[in-house]
Amino acid sequence: MSEAAAGHEDGDLPTPPAPPARARAGVTAPGSDPLARAVFALLVLACLAAFLITQRLKHTPTAVAEFKLATAFSPYPGGNSPLEAISFKLANAEDVTVTIVDSAGNTVATLVADYPAPRYKTFSLRWNGRRGTAHRYGHIVTPDGRSILVPESEGRLAPPGEYRVGLSLRHRGQQVLLPRSFALVKP
Repeated sequence: MSEAAAGHEDGDLPTPPAPPARARAGVTAPGSDPLARAVFALLVLACLAAFLITQRLKHTPTAVAEFKLATAFSPYPGGNSPLEAISFKLANAEDVTVTIVDSAGNTVATLVADYPAPRYKTFSLRWNGRRGTAHRYGHIVTPDGRSILVPESEGRLAPPGEYRVGLSLRHRGQQVLLPRSFALVKP
């Protein structure tokens, strides 16, 4: 006879130990509650969905792939740089409208309207500092053969200040205000 059974006279089995306090209080063992399983499954699915969305956004090309401009120019007589140099590349071929916007958000000049810009090819143009919409265009050809569009606006000179370039992409239906500004200065 075993020691556990030896303490009993009539051979009864010993009384099992009392259940843990958690079980007595109505708390069930982990994994046995269907609601907890469902909540856990939903959290796992939400994390997976967030990861996949983040990866897609990370690999989606932006509308403007590259953007360059001079920091300042002076179109006034005696100024050292009469034209503002603006260049950008688009992720997709687009009919683009390029505007110059002042620090208050007002459009000062429209350089081109619905101009066909190719995909991933540098589109370069110059602004002469004048207000209004350009109706004629000239071209500058660089020594390496690149063509630069020079819209010829005939309005008054814009006042000195900070300006930004705005792009309107017709096919995407998107307006982009480029983040960097440039200064129009008086000599």
